[in-house]
Amino acid sequence: MAAAHTPRESAHAAALGVRQALGGSFAAISKWERELGKLRVLVNVGELADGEEEFPDDESYPVHEFPEIVDFLHEQWAGGGEPSAWVERVEEPPGGPVSAGSDGGGCVNPQRVAALRRRGRGCCVVAPIVLHGRAWGELYVARRTGEQVFGRADADFASVLAAVTAAGIAQTERLAEARRLAFTDSLTGLANRRAVDMRLDEALELHRADGTVVSLVVCDLNGLKRVNDSRGHAVGDRLLERFGSVLSLCGAMLPGMLAARLGGDEFCLLAVGPPADEVVKVAGELCDRAGELDLGEGVAVGVASTGDPIGPVRSARRLFRLADAAQYKAKAARSGEPVVAGRHGGKDDPVVRLADAPDRRTGPERRRFRR
Repeated sequence: MAAAHTPRESAHAAALGVRQALGGSFAAISKWERELGKLRVLVNVGELADGEEEFPDDESYPVHEFPEIVDFLHEQWAGGGEPSAWVERVEEPPGGPVSAGSDGGGCVNPQRVAALRRRGRGCCVVAPIVLHGRAWGELYVARRTGEQVFGRADADFASVLAAVTAAGIAQTERLAEARRLAFTDSLTGLANRRAVDMRLDEALELHRADGTVVSLVVCDLNGLKRVNDSRGHAVGDRLLERFGSVLSLCGAMLPGMLAARLGGDEFCLLAVGPPADEVVKVAGELCDRAGELDLGEGVAVGVASTGDPIGPVRSARRLFRLADAAQYKAKAARSGEPVVAGRHGGKDDPVVRLADAPDRRTGPERRRFRR
């Protein structure tokens, strides 16, 4: 689990480990989705029955079918104790159900017993996974019919494994949150420049390998300084947030398109795969929608795509320079439409020539080309 990069990888590692540790034929990790009232299966490992998948898309169960996840767990540890694992069997032992760390009780769930029988399993041990003092989900390990059934010692061990699993999940979630913050713009919630750089480098590797079309739309929000000076930075931030929402909406028109804020009043869209014409269409929609905002003065948009005659693109820097040059042309002309690099003469295109010219600009103009 310590080597996992995502919550799914962490859950998969945990399921594999607990299955081996408890000698089960099958194991699963499920998460309690409180807002939906469901226990959602994240991963199944081992001998899968009909209808079970390793990473199911929609295997979930109403929590009311498993009241122990809500009632039993809280009754057992609401007073400050630790949650206990328990064993379910197709054939109940003479002494009643087995619960770890208790002298009796436990729980019998007809739905779980029926599921065991239906899937050819003779017993299971269930352990709650508790994170930050709340029930997060459950660890489930089963054995085949005819194999030795789980006992009290197995339930005790399962409780320990659930605690280890909870620690691993907590670490993965912390790392995922750190990565999210590292690649997210805090004001708009869009991706940030670091995320764009990483995605663009990966995209250009695909382009060099098999010709995948990579397109970059660079946007400069017009009138932000005037809004800040006349109405205050709080209103300027609202303009940035509202334009970020428009950018996200337009980016959703093409699959996998990344919407990002590069910094200040600069934003971009990155598309990998769609034809250049489709990207230009989205850029046009962005211009129209930005022009309808009651704050600001619209947006200047430049597009550069490897699907157009812009010459070889061997680096992210060159694609950025081309998109920036197109956006600079759009801003200078106060264009209400995107300017597209390479569509007015190939290598003789004024945008391409501007991007390829020695960088003698100063001030804000020069800043655009420092990528």
